[in-house]
Amino acid sequence: MGVVLRVDLSSRKIVKEPLEEELHLKYYGGRGLNAKFLYDELKPGIDSLGPDNKIIFGAGPCTGTLVPSSQRFTVTTKSPITGFIGDSNCGSSFGARLKYA
Repeated sequence: MGVVLRVDLSSRKIVKEPLEEELHLKYYGGRGLNAKFLYDELKPGIDSLGPDNKIIFGAGPCTGTLVPSSQRFTVTTKSPITGFIGDSNCGSSFGARLKYA
């Protein structure tokens, strides 16, 4: 149903992967999926400002539709301030562009 686009800025590689339907149903929306990916893929104790940290941009299932207030996306990473996962939710046409990239 969805797609995961992995962009490695160091190697300049882009890989497009299908999003497993189970993940899509269990971790609904950009924020839930972003948190799941970070939880699974970040090694404990990594430096939040180091190269192993990830910044994840995610769009929800209604993003890019005519549903009111649905033009939103979420950015999630390990925070250098708290050391915990933090996220920010933003609204603009970028969310729809991200979803259909």
